[in-house]
Amino acid sequence: MPLHIYGQTLSSRLLIGSALYPSPEIMQQAIIASGAQVVTLSLKRQNPLARSGDKIWRYIQESVSENQGFLLPNTAGCKSASEAISLAKMSRELFQTDWIKLEVIGDDYNLQPDPVALLTATEQLLDEGFKVLPYCTDDLVVCQRLYQLGCEVIMPWASPIGTGKGLMNRYNLACIRQRLPHATLILDAGIGKPSDACIAMEMGFDAVLLNSAIALADNPVLMAKAFAKAIAAGESAYLAGTMTERQTAQASTPTLDSPFWHQEEHKS
Repeated sequence: MPLHIYGQTLSSRLLIGSALYPSPEIMQQAIIASGAQVVTLSLKRQNPLARSGDKIWRYIQESVSENQGFLLPNTAGCKSASEAISLAKMSRELFQTDWIKLEVIGDDYNLQPDPVALLTATEQLLDEGFKVLPYCTDDLVVCQRLYQLGCEVIMPWASPIGTGKGLMNRYNLACIRQRLPHATLILDAGIGKPSDACIAMEMGFDAVLLNSAIALADNPVLMAKAFAKAIAAGESAYLAGTMTERQTAQASTPTLDSPFWHQEEHKS
């Protein structure tokens, strides 16, 4: 099923980053192989106006065009609301988009988002017409506040960015999904394996955004394909409805003296 974000319709539920790849060529091949239509990049790390970044910038543009997608600027590296707001405005002018992945880092050790600064920046950017995709921790109250401010999309982490630890707190993530049924939830950061992404989709998340898990793989292009398949499988499983877990074993093949067998015999 297509994914709808701020009026845009996407056929892929995988969003992908453009950093850390062994080379620009591999980055381009991996993005195209993933089928992702949204590619993130930071003005702090990749400024197309800088001559040294011309090649990478060209490859990113070509990748986005190949997948019929678009860019999602982010405020990665910002440590205050004012800094993130300034960078968002620069990104809008440069990339000609109101979309912004909003990041405000509060701790240098685990790169945990600052919830207070994030809410402050979100409110101001929404007032100025931005379509904000805020990156936050798996804190239900913070996610609720972001939604109440007007964010259609919320992006809680699975675990600290770049760790590859996967879904550290499934209970928190399940609560966010349950309590915000109308929000578009994109799991962002900490994904390490395709199975992590599949689990997130099985839980009812709308999409997954990742970078390191693909960029740092031994074969990024092959890993990009693996993630695309895992996300598709997880979405299908969620739509199909998984069986209820049981505390006791139950044979899958009924015996002649089982209640199931007698029920079927009675029907015939």
